[in-house]
Amino acid sequence: MGQGAGAAGGWAVIQDAGRGDVMAVLPARHPGYTPRSAAGLTCYERVLARAGLSPVAGIDEAGRGACAGPLVVAAVAFEPRGLSRLRGIADSKALTAKARESAYDEVVATALAWHAVVIPSTEIDQLGLHVCNIAGMRRALAALACQPAYVLTDGFAVRGLGIPALAMWKGDEVAACVAAASVVAKVTRDRIMRDVHLRYPEYGFARHKGYSTPAHMRALSAHGPCPEHRRSFVNVSSVACGDQGPQGACDDPGEEVVWTDAGPEN
Repeated sequence: MGQGAGAAGGWAVIQDAGRGDVMAVLPARHPGYTPRSAAGLTCYERVLARAGLSPVAGIDEAGRGACAGPLVVAAVAFEPRGLSRLRGIADSKALTAKARESAYDEVVATALAWHAVVIPSTEIDQLGLHVCNIAGMRRALAALACQPAYVLTDGFAVRGLGIPALAMWKGDEVAACVAAASVVAKVTRDRIMRDVHLRYPEYGFARHKGYSTPAHMRALSAHGPCPEHRRSFVNVSSVACGDQGPQGACDDPGEEVVWTDAGPEN
């Protein structure tokens, strides 16, 4: 039986002439459009740029797991030239506080555009954390001073962006623009929480940034929630209702442990 080959919309079409069956076969990957982990943190952005999709924006948030303080969502867009100048960028949770501040300065000086959205705890209580997170991503992207050709988001897909997008598992560890957004969101939020600490020093917000450390839970039990606490979180609502049970169950790992979005950090 003979075979013929043709092309339709970029697909290879192979037809079995004896039976009239047609099978569409995906074309082989072009090596220039395949991300390689050895290429470093900018590999996805470089592949997208070679495909004509530039600038690329990354979106990430900070404070989702905290029980006090705002949620901060940041979007950062880069051109290939800007990406090539980045040196100190990495997932914000893998950097020390001093290194994050330096990385923040580097990002805002290098990025084509960036924007951070601050969503207060009251809005989180009214609308829900996930709704606020998604809305914050849309708002941060829409507020950029440029129009990205492609968007990389951390963790989960976001509908309604109006731009082609890819959700990436642990995106802040594998894509430079997402890592940059993580740094902007984290540093912005940390600065806010240091200011909150000046208003409510009894909770120690400057140290734990609103995460549920044992020290924070002891302060919450002793003083009750302040206006910055998220009443929709069970550990806050239980204290507001006079139930001290959940706080009593916390094991204290020591005062040198600080909780971040990823968990405990020395």
